[in-house]
Amino acid sequence: MNFDRINPLTGEVASSAAAMKPADIPAVVEAAEKGFAEWSKMGPNARRTVLLDAAAALSSKQDEFVEAMMNEIGATAGWAMFNLMLATSMMREAASITTQIGGEVIPSDKPGFLAMAVREPVGVILGIAPWNAPIILGVRAVATALACGNSVILKASEICPRTHGLIIEALEAAGFPEGTVNVVTNAPEDAGDVVGALIDHPSVKRINFTGSTEVGRIIAKRAAEHLKPCLLELGGKAPFLVLEDADLDEAVKAAAFGAFMNQGQICMSTERIIVVDAVADAFAEKLAAKVKSMATGDPREGNTPLGAVVDQKTVSKVNALIDDAVGHGAKLLAGGKADSVLMPATLVDGVASDMKLYRDESFGPVVAMIRAKDEADAIRIANDSEYGLSAAVFTRDAARGLKVARQIKSGICHVNSPTVQDEAQMPFGGVGASGYGKFGGKAGIDSFTELRWITVASEPGHYPI
Repeated sequence: MNFDRINPLTGEVASSAAAMKPADIPAVVEAAEKGFAEWSKMGPNARRTVLLDAAAALSSKQDEFVEAMMNEIGATAGWAMFNLMLATSMMREAASITTQIGGEVIPSDKPGFLAMAVREPVGVILGIAPWNAPIILGVRAVATALACGNSVILKASEICPRTHGLIIEALEAAGFPEGTVNVVTNAPEDAGDVVGALIDHPSVKRINFTGSTEVGRIIAKRAAEHLKPCLLELGGKAPFLVLEDADLDEAVKAAAFGAFMNQGQICMSTERIIVVDAVADAFAEKLAAKVKSMATGDPREGNTPLGAVVDQKTVSKVNALIDDAVGHGAKLLAGGKADSVLMPATLVDGVASDMKLYRDESFGPVVAMIRAKDEADAIRIANDSEYGLSAAVFTRDAARGLKVARQIKSGICHVNSPTVQDEAQMPFGGVGASGYGKFGGKAGIDSFTELRWITVASEPGHYPI
């Protein structure tokens, strides 16, 4: 039995995928166990070769990926191609670390005692990926795990099963041993039961999840029942601080990009622009003009920087946030509410702590501008959130920017550049309600290996009893 994903813009069927049930999970895990038995025994350079072939296989599917992302989530061609570019880079980065999964020899007090810390693959890894940056996050869910010698199961999003399925097709073509890479697709109504069956299976050793904080908490609790470690990259409410000595033109460009790239549907999206009073009016005028110039249109035509949001639920949520803010005294400087998934870029000024837009993640094309008295007040506002993924600070004084960045509670902070940015080799993850653990480069090795203490004695032992 299959389920259909509907194109949010046209209402037509975008894709069809297998509607797997919990009863189907044991067979998938069994295949992954067999794949692990073979893949984990391959040497690091052999694994590197396959991973590099996987990167090439991903690139070869560019046209298919663009079509799938346009139809399933209303993405622009530019966003789809950026996804593929970064995902391919992530796969190459994973290939590069196969020979860097090292350990160490630790000095021991025992004579003739060799003590080692050794990293070994864990087994079957479950990666649960979301729809918003589907190639990037689908590849990220499996790449480092594979580099470390594990087999993987990618739990595809119900919103973009074709896009995630294409990732596994590419990896299978690269020459992984049978069962090393696997995909699970399911109808939306079965998501909880299917994910639960995957987490509960004793051969699934670790879980990584990218998605909402609400679902992340559910996954973490279920995994905790089995004492299974998780890597969680969850929601965000990224602050973007503009200090009085900032280059306002540069700040405007970065803020607009961070707030509205992919219609604001990125975990790192700029959600709170915090501007000190001394430059707030000037900045607001410049940013409003920029936002008004950013048109929204049919992503299939490719004529506008903004495409469609993922569904009507997003439209309703963003509209409600705008209504609540304006109703409590905020000012609409650009954009406004919408009645379709083609939503305008929207800037709301004068947002205060009694408004939902101040705290709630919008995950849509609306950004709050919050006025601060001074630097200290801006830092206080930035930290007045349960989230802590990405942040940005704009100032012409680099030393000042670094000092402010160190005071912001977030896993990532950029001085004089946007909240939205990623590179395959960088440690990526948040704090607080944004999750825990790190993806990216060598930082990700810890999440996908077991660190063991192994010793060898070469002299007779002496014991007290």
